[in-house]
Amino acid sequence: MTDHIPAILGPVVALAGWTMIMWLWMYATRIPAIGKLPKSGEPNADQGWTGAMLEGLLPREIQWKAHNYNHLHEAPTVFYAVALTLAMIGEGDNLNATIAWVYVGLRIVHSVYQATINKVPVRFGLFALSSIALMMLIIHAAMSVFGR
Repeated sequence: MTDHIPAILGPVVALAGWTMIMWLWMYATRIPAIGKLPKSGEPNADQGWTGAMLEGLLPREIQWKAHNYNHLHEAPTVFYAVALTLAMIGEGDNLNATIAWVYVGLRIVHSVYQATINKVPVRFGLFALSSIALMMLIIHAAMSVFGR
């Protein structure tokens, strides 16, 4: 084990932690809302149901948290892979760590915005900016792995 922990691992752990915060927020709002559903209709928890079944049953503001939690399992999986790659090849400090923090910050702002206000143009702008940061990390990893 090396004495040096690459700085890029900070944003990796931060985004994983944020994902769990969104999980808590999702269930803290979703479970009470499910409890308010009419007892005669679907979903029937005893028979099993999926999150997709809740789309027309729960208020959209409740579902926004679930949508964002799902989004945190999409593009961020690429972030995890590229950040760990950069850490493993010794390129996880300085500029790459800064870009990773920018990515994580934008994803957190995106999450809060989607879970509360959810206006698509702004949400897309935040997503696009985070995607540019992710692309920069991928380019830096590719340059290191495949040679400059």
